[in-house]
Amino acid sequence: MIGELLPKGVVTEERRDDASEDALYPEEAAVVARAVPKRRLEFTTVRVCARAALGRLGVTPGPLLPGERGAPRWPAGVVGSMTHCAGYRAAAVARSELVRSLGIDAEPHDVLPDGVLGQVALPVEQVELGALPGGTHWDRVLFSAKESTYKAWFPLTGRWLGFEEAHVRIEPSGTFRSQLLVPGPRCDGRVLDGFDGRWRVHDGLVLTAIAVPALVPSHQLGVGG
Repeated sequence: MIGELLPKGVVTEERRDDASEDALYPEEAAVVARAVPKRRLEFTTVRVCARAALGRLGVTPGPLLPGERGAPRWPAGVVGSMTHCAGYRAAAVARSELVRSLGIDAEPHDVLPDGVLGQVALPVEQVELGALPGGTHWDRVLFSAKESTYKAWFPLTGRWLGFEEAHVRIEPSGTFRSQLLVPGPRCDGRVLDGFDGRWRVHDGLVLTAIAVPALVPSHQLGVGG
């Protein structure tokens, strides 16, 4: 499902069931040793997904440990993103010579809990959601798109991005634009002022994805690939 939202060259893996905790490397198991069972299963299964995707990309899998702000540390020359929600786990990976950053997110297709929309949506976004056609929980699509935006932003900047620092415009056709309201990152000699993404609702889930394409071959930038 999530793979249909991403361009050629991005490899995805998704699961509806959870993997055994035995699938973790010792270094990974140590990270969640004191976590509740639900957290350990989520942590394990997204890494099983990521290792399967890395294998199909031709990358030797290994431990995938959290780095700054919990973002996974990917092998050299690889970009990726993980997501999980109730009943769904997924990972997406790509060679950094083709894609500079990835952000994926999955959420239940249901209304956001009371009070959450006001915390994550700009006033203009709330107005725009109200103008969209019925039948879709647009508040949840917006939330998911903002999560994907942050996941695409952070590897390029190493900085936090607040919900109020991007204006997300959702198109009913299945695309969205995250317009940055703060100075954007420099990528391949250009400054990004936003991210373009895709979304879909399927089988009780809201799925969103962003892929930042490379415009300059990695060997010209002196980065791994």
